[in-house]
Amino acid sequence: MTTGTAPESFGRSLLRTKPVDRIVAEGGHGEGGELKRTMSLLQLTMFSVGATLGTGIFVILGEAVPLAGPAVVLSFVLAAVTALFSALSYAELAGTIPVSGSSYSYAYATLGELVAWVCGWCLLLEYAVSVSAVAVGWGSYLNAFLDGALGVTIPERVANPPWEGGLVNVPAVIVVVFAAFLLLRGTSESAAANTVMVLLKIGVLLFFCAIAFTAFRTGNVAPFAPMGWAGISAAGSKVFFSYIGFDAASTAGEEARNPRRDLPLAIVYSLAIVTALYVLVGLAAVGAMKWTEFSLSGSEASLAQVLDRVSGQAWPSMILSLGAVVAIASVVLTVMYGQTRILFAMSRDGLVPDVFQKVSPRRRVPVANTVIVAGFIALLAAVIPLGRLVDATSIGTLFAFALVGVGVIVLRRTRPDLPRSFRTPLYPVTPLVGVALCVYLMVGLGGVTWTVFAIWIAVGLAAYFLYGRRHSRLAARNAGAIGGSPHE
Repeated sequence: MTTGTAPESFGRSLLRTKPVDRIVAEGGHGEGGELKRTMSLLQLTMFSVGATLGTGIFVILGEAVPLAGPAVVLSFVLAAVTALFSALSYAELAGTIPVSGSSYSYAYATLGELVAWVCGWCLLLEYAVSVSAVAVGWGSYLNAFLDGALGVTIPERVANPPWEGGLVNVPAVIVVVFAAFLLLRGTSESAAANTVMVLLKIGVLLFFCAIAFTAFRTGNVAPFAPMGWAGISAAGSKVFFSYIGFDAASTAGEEARNPRRDLPLAIVYSLAIVTALYVLVGLAAVGAMKWTEFSLSGSEASLAQVLDRVSGQAWPSMILSLGAVVAIASVVLTVMYGQTRILFAMSRDGLVPDVFQKVSPRRRVPVANTVIVAGFIALLAAVIPLGRLVDATSIGTLFAFALVGVGVIVLRRTRPDLPRSFRTPLYPVTPLVGVALCVYLMVGLGGVTWTVFAIWIAVGLAAYFLYGRRHSRLAARNAGAIGGSPHE
């Protein structure tokens, strides 16, 4: 690392790493105030479950079943295995570097500033764009509930984006504004509301299984894999979107009561809960309704369709839709929280404007950050269709997850002395397999998705060289322009 007043070379400036001790020491500090440590292990686990559970089952199942047939259950398992290897790497780094930046901060400590910026830029896809996608699906279930309960639906012009026959998706905007309102009230209030919504969501999914399994027919799951392994793999790439969010606990590192102990446990526990429910619900769905009948109309509310077919009555799907309306809101809440905390960490490093790290002394939350993020997400959700959002989110997330696996290996080699509350088992096999599986699923995404990803990265690199690199606080320290913590 270059020190003193000697200028860094261009190449070394891109690879400069931020010391782990400094990253941890700055935890919780923002401009004008500090974040408050209030979250327990239960709340952290519920945050990760809230950010994950529902995204795939409530929204994506109808798009994945036509790709794999009944073998979509194996697609969920494939995606879960990929997520597990990444989750174990996340757990180690979360226990070692318990801060709000998640994989962005891990990359900054291990792979250098440029890679950290690219990772943070990809996290905009994982968090902000996935929230937009889920908000779009939320509107579908709201319509299903209103239709069943009151016999009315939201007019198409204000229920769909321009490319799907509408003008603007108003329900999607409403749920984003609701989540922003909770976040602005405070972290403890948001965590309590999320726990209630997650418990409701689990109850609704178990209710679905109880109804669907009464109509289970072995003929519906034969042939089990009509598209072969290619179909299972293709669906696995798509349903990986449903595991996005298990890392949400890692973004709460600066608001957890005991982050070194609780963050790794919350990540692993949440993934186990989500995987079990996904497989159970997926099996119940394909056993109750022939796979060829899924989402032929393109509706995202596929579970409600299953209940309509198997029960022949309106009340089961109405209960499911009402539960989904409330429960999917928890995904929007928790993932939006994660996005604001990652931007908070990037702002503290100077890579994005200072407004994102300003903390309200009274509420102890980044108010301006939350408002800006909510506005951006609401705009995306209002005008962009779900399908275009899902694949773009998946590829950005897989890239970030792969970097976490690499980060574990690098930090083990460069800082073996660091205290680690959790160690990835079967090292280095586990992180290497995690990286390989992420790359494998990335390859399974379409050419259009790769083109969009390449454009996104190009825009991100331009933003880094035009703003981030010039305002980097680490660069200023290394050049001797300033010293110590920016909060001193």
